Amino acid sequence: MPATPHPTRRPDDLSLEVVDLIGAIVARYHEEFEEAAAGHALTGAQAKLLTLLSLDPLPMRKLARKLRCEPSNVTGIVDRLESRGLVERRPDPADRRIKVAAVTDEGRRVARGLRDSLRFARAPLAALTEEERLALRDLLRRMVESGTGPEETPGG
Repeated sequence: MPATPHPTRRPDDLSLEVVDLIGAIVARYHEEFEEAAAGHALTGAQAKLLTLLSLDPLPMRKLARKLRCEPSNVTGIVDRLESRGLVERRPDPADRRIKVAAVTDEGRRVARGLRDSLRFARAPLAALTEEERLALRDLLRRMVESGTGPEETPGG
């Protein structure tokens, strides 16, 4: 009978080091993202929602799933962004009974500014060759795709 992997087995030292490095990158990303959000007078949650909507208009329930929060929280965030002219509600073209939140031109400009202000990876990535950046991208994609469901893909 073949042996099955033991779920409580301690990861090897290399895997632990990789996890620690990923954690350090995530922490730096969140720190800079929060600073960038504050620079645009946004909370982190508002900035995340605006970034998501800059990709595609989304119904409130789908936004809530992507942000992992209650739909009522999303409604409040959208209300605040809408009052600033960054987001608008409009009927879903596929089902006019459903409202989607969509980024405005000003919201798209702010979302671009948020993304452009994230500096932490620019210098380290610029030090890598294009081949190394492609390899890193492909490895990260594999990790993301093997560890998450369809709602948790990059950019979402």
